[in-house]
Amino acid sequence: MRSTLALLLVAVLAGCGSLPRPFAGHPGATARRLSQPPPARLAVVSPTGALLGDKAAATMTTAVALALAAREVPALAEPAQKGDWRLVLAATAQNGQVVPDYTVLNPEGVAQGSVHGDPVTAAAWTTADPVTLARVAAKDAVPIAALLTRIEAARQRSDPTSLLNRPIRVVVLPVTGAPGDGNSALLRQMRRELAKYGLVVQDTRDNADFIIAGTVAITPKGANQGVEITWSVHDAQKHDLGRVSQLHDVPKGTLADFWGDVAVVVAEQAAGGVNDVILNGTGQRKPRAAAADAPQAAASPP
Repeated sequence: MRSTLALLLVAVLAGCGSLPRPFAGHPGATARRLSQPPPARLAVVSPTGALLGDKAAATMTTAVALALAAREVPALAEPAQKGDWRLVLAATAQNGQVVPDYTVLNPEGVAQGSVHGDPVTAAAWTTADPVTLARVAAKDAVPIAALLTRIEAARQRSDPTSLLNRPIRVVVLPVTGAPGDGNSALLRQMRRELAKYGLVVQDTRDNADFIIAGTVAITPKGANQGVEITWSVHDAQKHDLGRVSQLHDVPKGTLADFWGDVAVVVAEQAAGGVNDVILNGTGQRKPRAAAADAPQAAASPP
């Protein structure tokens, strides 16, 4: 009886134009690429060798911290605490200009790398107008974030226990919100598809590197229903790394009982996006063309 009903469902779906594969071609856009700084916190310490007075130095410190935070770097303008990494600002005068220098120190105080900022006229630097310093910090945040990414990549490559040197372990939590057998069907198919990307798919959270949760929301739309499926990805520390959303309208009641091929297609299309978010979280993802993000898919950054 179950197989007969499933066949009937496929027949009903097949009569609805693009169905029974309503999510085909809609993998869900992935969250924007995250910066991957090495520290849990990066303390931007008030500079003493930056050719600035105390008040201007504090202004610059705050501006740099805010600019880095806008680039997803957990930077704070406050004294370093135990375990914090540090960003130290210095500056040198050259031919009527001032060149900011930024050095990253690990928690032991050992320099991990340095980068130069854009030159600023000596007059503008010594005037220390907050607007000018904010503009300088916003520009210099780009090479600082790139330096942090390089430091993290080097750390990961040298660590035999890092995710660059062993398989990534994930757990897919039970899906919620779907009518019919959607929750179990989506869970089963997503686990199957993620394994194709070389991920180790576990049944429990124990020692999992990433946690994936799927939710389904059904919205009435006259004779149709709006179906939104969202896959969220968190790391082991419960940080929100990103979400992959899939949207489609189907005739009312289409998915009330069996999901069948729909669950297969949803998982096939979404698994790539979920894998991208996971790779974002490890710094391993290579940028894809913008065209890869299909229409009718929405992404929400963390």
